[in-house]
Amino acid sequence: MQRRQLVQILGLLPWLAAPAALSVTARRGEAQAFDHAWLKGHARWLSERPYQAPSRQLPPAVEALDWDQYQSIRFRPDQALWRNERLRFQAQFFHLGLFFKSPVRIHEVVNGQAREIAYRPAMFDHSKSGLARTALPDDLGFAGFRLNFHTDLERDICAFLGASYFRAVGGEWQYGLSARGLAIDTAMPYPEEFPDFTAFWLERPDPQSSTVVVHALLDSPSVAGAYRFLITPGDTLVMDIDASLYPRKTIERLGVAPLTSMYQVGENDRRMGYDWRPEIHDSDGLALWTGNGEWIWRPLTNPVKLAFNAFQDQQPRGFGLLQRDRDFENYQDDGVFYERRPSLWVEPKGDWGKGSVQLVEIPTVDETFDNIVAFWNPERKPQAGEELLYSYRLHWGAHPPAKPRLAHCVATRTGLGGVIGQPRKYFSWRFAVDFAGGDLSLLGRDANVKAVITPSRGRVEIVSARPLHSIRGYRAMFDLVPPEDTEPITIRLYLENAGQPLTETWLYQWSPPPVAERKLY
Repeated sequence: MQRRQLVQILGLLPWLAAPAALSVTARRGEAQAFDHAWLKGHARWLSERPYQAPSRQLPPAVEALDWDQYQSIRFRPDQALWRNERLRFQAQFFHLGLFFKSPVRIHEVVNGQAREIAYRPAMFDHSKSGLARTALPDDLGFAGFRLNFHTDLERDICAFLGASYFRAVGGEWQYGLSARGLAIDTAMPYPEEFPDFTAFWLERPDPQSSTVVVHALLDSPSVAGAYRFLITPGDTLVMDIDASLYPRKTIERLGVAPLTSMYQVGENDRRMGYDWRPEIHDSDGLALWTGNGEWIWRPLTNPVKLAFNAFQDQQPRGFGLLQRDRDFENYQDDGVFYERRPSLWVEPKGDWGKGSVQLVEIPTVDETFDNIVAFWNPERKPQAGEELLYSYRLHWGAHPPAKPRLAHCVATRTGLGGVIGQPRKYFSWRFAVDFAGGDLSLLGRDANVKAVITPSRGRVEIVSARPLHSIRGYRAMFDLVPPEDTEPITIRLYLENAGQPLTETWLYQWSPPPVAERKLY
C-alpha cells in the first residue's frame, strides 16, 4: 500500500473457536466474560494450532471500489461508540475496501463483560461511493477504528488500520510515522511477514478518565499474541503497551516495538533531491539511549540500495525515530506540514536483556512509501512454545520525554570536500555537523574544543570545531577521503574539551559513489 494513501484515509477518516468462556463469534447482546488474562490464554491456545489466514474476500460491489469511491465513504459521527455516554472518548470505525480486505472483530467491554460490535450499513454514509446498502451484508465487519477525545471530536487522536499498524498524534494534531504490533523477518532475503491484529476489545472508560484501554489479538503464520494498550492523550500522547507473544516456530528476526517512517531527502542526503521542496521526511534520525548511558544520533538516509544496521545493546533505556528539525523554512510544504510530524520514542520497561536496535533504510523515489524501519531485536531467537513478555511505553509528540544531558546534533550537511579556491586533486566528501545545547553555550573563547572522529575506513582530513553563534553551539567539519570501492563507511563523531565529552555521539553511514562518478568539478 502506498503511504500517502494511508495518510489520506486516516485524515478522512474466519476465526477459530475459543476454548474458554468467551465465544469469539459472539454478537452484540451476547455479553461474555473478558479480561486480559483470558486473551493471553487464547493467544497461547491459538499458537498451538495451525495458522488459518483471515478471509480477504469482499462482496463484489465492495471489491470493485476505486480510490475515490472508497475515500468518499464516511463514518457517521452520530453512530460513534460512546457517543451518548458522556465520556471523554468516542470510537469510530473504518469501512472495508480497497487495501483493507480482512475484517477485524471489535468488541466493547463493560464491567468485565464483552459484546461484539456488529457492522451495520447505516453506520456509514455511502452516498458518494455508488454502493447500495442492499449490497452490504450485516456481517461485513470493519477494517479498523479510530479514537476521538472530548477536547476536539472532529479530529482523531489515534487509529488502528491495516495489519498491526497504528499511529497517533500529539498536541500538533499531525499524523506522521507509524508503529506496528510486531515485525517479523524484516530485511531478510525472503519476504517479510506482516502479522495482523485480528480483533480488538475496547474497554468503556470511566466518565472522568483520560485514559482508554484497548486489547488486541495478533496472529500470523509465525506467532500469536495478546496486546494491551493504555492510551492517554496529551501534548505528548502516551501509550503503555504490554505484549505477550507465543511463537509457533523459530523466528529468525523478531522486531519488537517496530517503528515505520519515511525519509526521501534532507540536508544530509540530496540523492532524490529533484523536488522543489528542500526536505521531505517524517523523521530525520534514529536516537538511541543505550544501557550504559550513551546517547547516539544516527541521521537517516535514502540509500542507493537497502541498508541494514544493528546497534548492539543490553537493557536499552530508549530509542526512537525523531523529527528534530521542526522549522517550516526547511520544508516549505504548507499542505502536509512535515515540520509538525510527531517523533516517536520507545521507553522499555523491565529487563529486555541483550539484543540490538536494528535500522533498515530502503531506497525510495518519492514520499508515498515508508522506507525506514527501526525495532528491537532480542539476541536469542524465539522458539516455538515459548512465552515472550514485553512491556514498553510509546511517546508520540514533538519532543521525546528523554534527552541527552550533553549537547545534541541539530543538523547534518554533506557535500563535495576540498579547499575553496584551490583545485581539487582527488575526491573527498565534506561533513558539517552542528551541535547545540548541553554546556556548549557556557564555553569561553579560549576553550579547546576538539572533534573526535573515527571512520571505519578511509582518511579524515581538514578537521575543525568552531563556535556557531546562530545556534549557541558548535559546528564540526571534516573531509573523508574514501577508498576506491563503494562499500559503506561508518563514521563516529563527538566533541570534547579537556578529555570530557561535550556532545552525544553522531553516528553516520556513508556509501561512496563509484570511482567513475566522483566528479571534482
